[in-house]
Amino acid sequence: MNSVKKSYLHLSGGKTFSGYSFGKYTDSEGEVVFTTGMTGYPESLTDPSYRGQILVFTYPLIGNYGIPFFGKDENSFQIQDGFESGRIQVSGVIISDYSYRYSHFDAYQSLDEWLRDNDVPGIYGVDTRELTKVLRTKGVMPGKISTSAEPEGEFKDPNLRNLVSEVSVTQPLVYPLKKKNAKRVLLIDCGVKNNIIRNFLKRNIEVIRVPWDYDPCKSEFDFDGIFVSNGPGDPKMCKATITNLRNSFNMNKPIFGICLGSQIMALAAGADTYKLKFGHRSQNQPCIETEGRCYITSQNHGYAVDKNTLPDEWEEWFINNNDGSNEGIKHRYRPYFAVQFHPESSPGPNDTSWLFDKFAGTL
Repeated sequence: MNSVKKSYLHLSGGKTFSGYSFGKYTDSEGEVVFTTGMTGYPESLTDPSYRGQILVFTYPLIGNYGIPFFGKDENSFQIQDGFESGRIQVSGVIISDYSYRYSHFDAYQSLDEWLRDNDVPGIYGVDTRELTKVLRTKGVMPGKISTSAEPEGEFKDPNLRNLVSEVSVTQPLVYPLKKKNAKRVLLIDCGVKNNIIRNFLKRNIEVIRVPWDYDPCKSEFDFDGIFVSNGPGDPKMCKATITNLRNSFNMNKPIFGICLGSQIMALAAGADTYKLKFGHRSQNQPCIETEGRCYITSQNHGYAVDKNTLPDEWEEWFINNNDGSNEGIKHRYRPYFAVQFHPESSPGPNDTSWLFDKFAGTL
């Protein structure tokens, strides 16, 4: 255990929360957001959708089951089990009570050690209930984790930069299968979670993972469908992705999007998106399919599709039962559809994993 040192979270709204440092004792900055998930912190902290954000856990006890082995134990597809990318993506971690004594059969190191190894700061001993109330009332906002009791410099909004370009691959990466005549999906990587790739491979679908600004219409690969992944930040920063996907509609190949991919698909169709006040980040969000069935879903997004701007040939598919915001869209006549939640879970329920089967059936 490190010697206990004070650390501070400064919000751009003027409020400061104090606590004690764990992880790397350093300064950091990002958009301060909260998640209500009770478990799954290794998956959440490595989710590329959290790029540029300081993550507040509302569940009071974090770190009690440690961290699995991270960094070398990779399978043949170079996708490590237990994590959603090859690095910690958050800018910092804020919790109420940190458990230095962890216990789990799969644990390799503590959360504190893992954060220090990856130069990521954390603060424990924070009144996360009060902090969450501030974020729910005033909305998410830029903040700074600091070793100083007084904030220094300007607060920067990470959503003003293209966060997707920071988490996407820079060159195509193919995940091949030994099965002959396997279907192939061109996966536009806007910050894809590992479990999305695992879901395709499990269904004997080869994955061609390409950069966020890759143009499917000019692809050197043969593929049967297009997938647009999750990712961080404002979807309107992905101008090239939006343009390329709009042109891809003319290819008449099935298209599936998740999270940021849903927002990008809506923008490519001519609809609009907007920023939610405090976003949806949890593993217990109820979403109602327009046909009437309700599903419990895992979510991580700060932007949403404005359903009132959808063109006539598109329709709303899922609705968030908590606030009525859009959770999915689909084309009325073509196999183009997307959801705002995460059917791949990790963490969270897998009630909607059937969406991968639905997409596979269109290939």
